[in-house]
Amino acid sequence: MNTNRGNILWIDDEIDHLKPHRMVLEEKGFEVICASNGPDGVELIKSHSVDLVLLDQFMPGMDGMDTLREIKLVRPTLPVIMITKSEEEWLMDEAIYEKVAQFLIKPVNPTQIYMACKQVLEESGIRAERATSGFLKAFSLLEENIRRAETLEDWWQIYSELVHWQLEFDDHPDHELGDILREQVQTANREFLPWILETYPTLLDRPAEAPLSPAVFQRYVLPPLQNGPVCFLIIDSLRYDHFMALQQELGALFDLQVSCQMSILPSATPFSRNAIFSGLFPDEFTSKYPRQKDAFLEHAPSLNRLEEQFLTDQLKRLGQTSTSVHYHKIWKAEEGQRFAARLNEFLHVDLLALVVNFVDILAHKRAESDVLMEMVPDESGYRTTVKTWYQNSWLSRTLKQLADHGTTVVLTSDHGSIRVQRGAVVGADKEASVGIRYKYGRNLNCKDRSALVIRKPADFRLPDFGPQTTYLIAKDDIYFLYPTQYHRYHNLYKDSFQHGGISLEELLVPVVTMRPR
Repeated sequence: MNTNRGNILWIDDEIDHLKPHRMVLEEKGFEVICASNGPDGVELIKSHSVDLVLLDQFMPGMDGMDTLREIKLVRPTLPVIMITKSEEEWLMDEAIYEKVAQFLIKPVNPTQIYMACKQVLEESGIRAERATSGFLKAFSLLEENIRRAETLEDWWQIYSELVHWQLEFDDHPDHELGDILREQVQTANREFLPWILETYPTLLDRPAEAPLSPAVFQRYVLPPLQNGPVCFLIIDSLRYDHFMALQQELGALFDLQVSCQMSILPSATPFSRNAIFSGLFPDEFTSKYPRQKDAFLEHAPSLNRLEEQFLTDQLKRLGQTSTSVHYHKIWKAEEGQRFAARLNEFLHVDLLALVVNFVDILAHKRAESDVLMEMVPDESGYRTTVKTWYQNSWLSRTLKQLADHGTTVVLTSDHGSIRVQRGAVVGADKEASVGIRYKYGRNLNCKDRSALVIRKPADFRLPDFGPQTTYLIAKDDIYFLYPTQYHRYHNLYKDSFQHGGISLEELLVPVVTMRPR
């Protein structure tokens, strides 16, 4: 005997003629109750447990659409499949507006009815089951690919697949497999670390070939700029999984071409974003622009104040002297609203450079707010919050207007972030920088298992600030702490999202060329 797969109410004035259809549903394990008119059907919904309604449109008295509206008043979330002889578009539009689950045109055979009911009632369970079996099949291959990865492209493919499964489990949570996936991400990062330590210096020797931060503008922005207006959009701290959470929204406006770039070390805004705008490595832009070096030495509140000049000078070096530019950095929602209201003023320029800081601010403020910690408890919550913000933000309206105007958008970030778990004590004087996942200063010390210790900055294309200049770059899920007030800051930063270190999430950043549909 079949277990009950769901209770179906069928409302049709010719219900007696549909016995073969009902029998198939009952043989497949569904319970079917019937009504020959709309009012009786609505009353049955009030008095019975109903999971799905099959509703005929053309009935005497209260027709299908009127019945549908009454059903939605009684049970707003009850799924309804509408069945009708009419192929008129206005009726389909009306049914779509009233959020019917499916719309079937008569004549329909019993198998069609069964398949429609199965899809509506069991789709979520089927997808969850397939996600589980799919991940179990993919797990071993992923493990093998992680062990064999040799190139940046290999690591990008691995990271992309890990993000794919993270998104699958967002939709269909499986706590046991979710734990296994988290362990696999940790495994990937442990294997990624020695690859970076060995390969990163060689990438610095091939700046024209390596997709590092200084090459982003020339490689991805300059080509479309030859064919029309471009918006170069940098969303600070936007990880690849954040972009994937936005992909459907963005894909409705643009054709998306996704590539990968790698943030330079440290994977932090003062280094990577300045490198993007200048087209130079940090040792170069601090040498060429003494004000930038002074800002580092003085630990200025903002270390990215020269971005507009960096961009203008890079355009000149690339021979784009006639390119008109508008640069705009947005820290707060109010500024974003003002920018969106003025967007028409900037549509005439060749290059609109836009920096948006929301995702980064969310990560930093989360550690200071119990409410945000509840909203963003983990990576899945981070993705959900970024998506919700985008859907309701000035940025979504801005991108729609840019798409309507025919502007190509190149979307990227300066770096990603990682949720840190383990504190490591560093030795430093009071002049050291304040980063949580990276530090620079004089004669810094940390255990090698916790950090990449750089005592020769030139080997990593980093600025030398004087004798004994040292950089510490965090490994794995490490964050740096001083011996003083260790426990206070250990508790404050544990489980927070930070950047500056070495991980797939921080270093592998999407570059998305978005051409209007």
